[in-house]
Amino acid sequence: MRILADQITQLDFAKTDNLLPAIVQHAYSGEILMQGFMNQAAVEQTLSSNLVTFYSRSKQRLWCKGESSGHTLELISVHTDCDRDSLLVLALPNGPTCHLGTRSCFTDEHAVPMLQKLNDIIKSRKGAPVDSSYTASLFAQGIKRAAQKVGEEGVEVALAAVAGDDKELLNESADLLYHLLVVLAARDRSLNDVLAVLAQRHNGG
Repeated sequence: MRILADQITQLDFAKTDNLLPAIVQHAYSGEILMQGFMNQAAVEQTLSSNLVTFYSRSKQRLWCKGESSGHTLELISVHTDCDRDSLLVLALPNGPTCHLGTRSCFTDEHAVPMLQKLNDIIKSRKGAPVDSSYTASLFAQGIKRAAQKVGEEGVEVALAAVAGDDKELLNESADLLYHLLVVLAARDRSLNDVLAVLAQRHNGG
């Protein structure tokens, strides 16, 4: 359930000593960024300011994420579970979320969504020795070669779909996604930028 300003009182703060656990998730990539706690005032301030705000148990006060570092979390929406005693916050980070300088407080590579992990690997190959990987060689050949591969794989996807070959369709789709991520990285863009466009279209922007 999405929580709006006039629905905050429906949350079950009493069950958890007036502090609800709040998981923050990247609104586009789906990556889990951090976990904190919110009381009613924190939820209210988050919704009114559009910046994710927690109740800091150590500071004993409201704490806007990034108030010192500037690495704020721009609110997209707040949701609650079926029992209304925990929160899921969808947000867009302005810089690294973790105080250690990482994108997420959950740094285990297995916790990173597959497409985000692939995008990270592709970006790490920019500027690497040409013979170190296929991705590095693609970057070295320039944007035209990578773009050509997107076109070729797009045709292969279409042919496999028409032929009714599901195995080939999935394999070629994987190749297409990979090469699309390479082209985006070559232009210093990412899949999240594409998802932002889709979100804007979905919201009628």
